[in-house]
Amino acid sequence: MKMITAIIDDFKEIIKNRTRLEKALNVKITSIGKEVCIDGLPEDEYIAEKVIEAVEMGFPFSVAFLIKEESNLFEIINIKNYTHKKDLEKIRARIIGTKGKTLRTLTELTKCHFEINGNLVGIIGDTEFIKNAQQAVIMIIQGSKQTNVYAYLEKHQIQPIIDLGLKEVKKKKTK
Repeated sequence: MKMITAIIDDFKEIIKNRTRLEKALNVKITSIGKEVCIDGLPEDEYIAEKVIEAVEMGFPFSVAFLIKEESNLFEIINIKNYTHKKDLEKIRARIIGTKGKTLRTLTELTKCHFEINGNLVGIIGDTEFIKNAQQAVIMIIQGSKQTNVYAYLEKHQIQPIIDLGLKEVKKKKTK
């Protein structure tokens, strides 16, 4: 069985909560220096790696554990990939907004969780909503006004499919 090895910069939180992570993620976690080894079934190792990445990014454990659910994804956007500007501090400030207002509004409109760490923006959310969340962050990075981004998100809201039971179900004929 192949084991995943990840290099973690700030792994105090991971080591401190090792048993909690091992139980919740069904893996064995060992550490040597800055290397964290994850051992378990391949799909469990992959999910554990993503959860550990999310915790390292700054997400609380309760949010990072959402990655375990099949319908949720964890995506990272590197601010440098979407701008040529050198003043990345200003761009991070635009994403956060005054007293965190922009991030709160993005969270409300996209139903996703955001975390900013250096030049990276982490997003955890349902597969249906993550694309809009990524697009919104990219629009802000590229200089769009927040109000235009909110309007875009409101226009592209994913509507839940409501089954009223009116559609006839076709039955297969058995021979």
